[in-house]
Amino acid sequence: MERRRTVVASVIVSTFLVGLGGGVVFPILPNLGAVLGISPFLVGFILSANRFTRILANAPAGSIVDRVGTRTPFVVGLFVEGVATAGYVVALRAPLPEAWFLLARVLWGIGSALVFATAYTIAADVSDGGDRGTNMGVVRGGITLGFPAGLVMGGVVSDAYSVFAAFAVAAGFALLASAVAYRTIPETHVDEERTAVKPWEIDTALPTLTVGFVNFGLFFAYLGALFATLVLFVDVKDIAVWGYGPQGMSGLLMAVTVLSASVFTLAGGKLSDDLGARVPTLLGFLVVSFLGFLALSTAGSLERLVAACVLIGTGQGGANGPLMALLADLTPNDRTGRAMATNNVLGDLGGGLGPMISLPVVEAVGFAPVYAACALIPLLAGGLLVVGVYSQTGSLNPRTATLSGD
Repeated sequence: MERRRTVVASVIVSTFLVGLGGGVVFPILPNLGAVLGISPFLVGFILSANRFTRILANAPAGSIVDRVGTRTPFVVGLFVEGVATAGYVVALRAPLPEAWFLLARVLWGIGSALVFATAYTIAADVSDGGDRGTNMGVVRGGITLGFPAGLVMGGVVSDAYSVFAAFAVAAGFALLASAVAYRTIPETHVDEERTAVKPWEIDTALPTLTVGFVNFGLFFAYLGALFATLVLFVDVKDIAVWGYGPQGMSGLLMAVTVLSASVFTLAGGKLSDDLGARVPTLLGFLVVSFLGFLALSTAGSLERLVAACVLIGTGQGGANGPLMALLADLTPNDRTGRAMATNNVLGDLGGGLGPMISLPVVEAVGFAPVYAACALIPLLAGGLLVVGVYSQTGSLNPRTATLSGD
C-alpha cells in the first residue's frame, strides 16, 4: 500500500509541474494572435495542433507502454514537453512566430501522448477494483491541477510582467518535471519486453470505444469550445475584476473551472469506489456539466459566469476518475496501455476539433448558440455510456467487483 501511494504521488508531482506549460498558452495566444497578425482559424489550429499530433502519437505510445513498460516513456515524454514549452519562448523572438508556436504544440503533443498513456497505466497497475477510481481520480487531478496553475501564470504574469516571462517560467517547471520523474518513478507494467505488441496497434474493444467516444464529447465541449473562446467571451461582455484585462480575467476563470474539475475528479473517483459502481456517479456528473453549459449560454455577469464555470468544471472533473476507472475495470492488464491510447485518441480528436470549429462559428453566430449546443453533448454522452456498458456487461449498473479488469 505504501508503495502504491509513493508511485501515485510521484506521478502527481511530475504531471503537475509539466501541466504548467499546457495551460500557459491558452489565456495568451488568442489575444496574441491579433498582435502577430494570425487569423482566428490559425490560432485555433495552433491551439489544437498538440491534440491532432497526439491522435497520431497515441497509438504508438500505448503500444510502447504495453511492450517496454511505463518508466522510460514517462520520463522521455515529460522531457519532450519541457522542450516544447521552451519553444514558446523562442517563438516570441524568432521570425515566423506562428511556425514556432505550431512546432512547439506538435512537440507537446508527442510528449503528452507518452505521458498520458503511461500515467493512467501506472495508476491502473498499482490499483484494484476497490481503489481504482480513487487512484485514477488522484492522477487525473494531478494532471489537471498543473493546468490551472499554468492558466493563472499565463494570464496574470503576462499582464503583470510579460508574455516572455510567463513562457520562460513555465518552461523551467516543465523541464524540472522530467528530472523528478527520472529520480522517483519505478517500472510498473512489464518485467520483460513483449515483442508481440506492434507499434501501430490500438484497442478497439467495445468498452474502449464507449469510454473513448464519451471522452470525445466532453473534450470537444470543455477543452475545445470553452477554453478556446472564453478570453473572447470575457472581452465582448466586458467582464473584469481587480483591474485584469481579458487575458488575466480569462486565465482566472479557466483556473476556477479546472480547480473545480480537479477537486471533483478526486471526489468522483472516490464516490464510485464507495458505491462499488461507476455508472451512477458518471451520469450524475454529466448532468451537472449540462447545467453548467446551459448557464454559460445565458451568462451576462461575473457571478453567473463564475457559477457556470464551477458547474462545468465539477461535471467534467467528477466524470474523469470514474470514466478512466471504468475503462481499466473492463480492460485486461496486457491491453491497458493500448486502451488508454485509444481513449486518448478520441479525446484529443474532440479537443482538437473544438477550437477549430468553435472559434469561426462563434464569430459567425455568437456565443450563446455555441454554448447551448455544448450543453447537449454531456446528455448524449450519458446515453451512449449506458448503451455501451449494457451491451458489454448485460447490466445497466454493473458492480466493480464483477468486472473483468479486476
